Amino acid sequence: MTDINVDDFFKDAARTLTALYGVFPRRHAIFVDDIYQTEEPDEFGLHSDRYQACFSTLLWLGEEGYLRFEETIRGEAIDQAVLTGRTFTLLSSPAAPPDEDEASDLPDLVRLEQATHVHRIKTALKDRSSKSLRQAMIALMSRMER
Repeated sequence: MTDINVDDFFKDAARTLTALYGVFPRRHAIFVDDIYQTEEPDEFGLHSDRYQACFSTLLWLGEEGYLRFEETIRGEAIDQAVLTGRTFTLLSSPAAPPDEDEASDLPDLVRLEQATHVHRIKTALKDRSSKSLRQAMIALMSRMER
C-alpha cells in the first residue's frame, strides 16, 4: 500500500513542472488553486492539510533546485516561477531511448518527443495513473540527483 501523501506530492510536483514547462522560459505565478483545487480557508483563515501540502510541494521544488521563484503570495502561490536550466533539460530529454519498432510510422521528431520525461509525465497525469506518475517522477528525480 502506498502513502497517499507521496502520491499527492508526485501529482502536485508533476502538475507544477508541466505548467512551467508549458510557458518556459517565461516566469509565471503558480497558485495552489491551479495545481490542487480552489479552497476557501476555514474560520481561522487556515487551509486544509492537503492544500498546505501542495503549497509545501511548491516550496520544496524551489529548495531542491527544480525551479526558482521570486516570492510567495500569502500561503497560496509562488510568484515569478521558472524552471531551472537543469530541470528544463531533464524534462526535454529522453526518459528512455525511443523504441524503433513502436510507432515507426511516426516522424522521428514525434517519436523523440514521446520518449521525453515531460511527455511521460503528461501522459500519466492524463491517464490518472498513480503508478505511472510515480514511475515517471522517480525516473526524473533520480536523474536530477546525478
